[in-house]
Amino acid sequence: MKRVPIFILLVLIGCNAYSQQRLENDDINAVRAILKSQETAWNNADINTFMEGYWQSEKLVFVGSKGPTYGFLNTLERYKASYPNKEAMGTLNFDLLFIEQWDEKTIQVIGKFTLTRENDQPTGFFTLLFRKIDSVWKIVSDHSSSS
Repeated sequence: MKRVPIFILLVLIGCNAYSQQRLENDDINAVRAILKSQETAWNNADINTFMEGYWQSEKLVFVGSKGPTYGFLNTLERYKASYPNKEAMGTLNFDLLFIEQWDEKTIQVIGKFTLTRENDQPTGFFTLLFRKIDSVWKIVSDHSSSS
């Protein structure tokens, strides 16, 4: 039986680790792109496009200052009622504070949001749980609170 030289074994292990890290970076970059797209949609007063980042399921959970909202359609209606026009929506900015990939299908994001409006500048923090569903990253849980 032939022995595999230790150098070749180390190279193969290193390549595997590098490939895994590259995949994780690709996933994290995909999540960052979704959040950037959401910022853009919000700033164009387009809630429907903003909601494309969310899982279109009754299992979606959004937790805000009024407690949990369950389901994609209920979350969409909550956003539309709370932000009926461009003035109420203002300009959204996300500051991503922490991103961690837990496994190949789960990423957690913690960040700060700021809305700049004519008469105020509400701000707060959020925790998002992204899941890879049918090869696409979607927000499955959103806990946002104003500070």
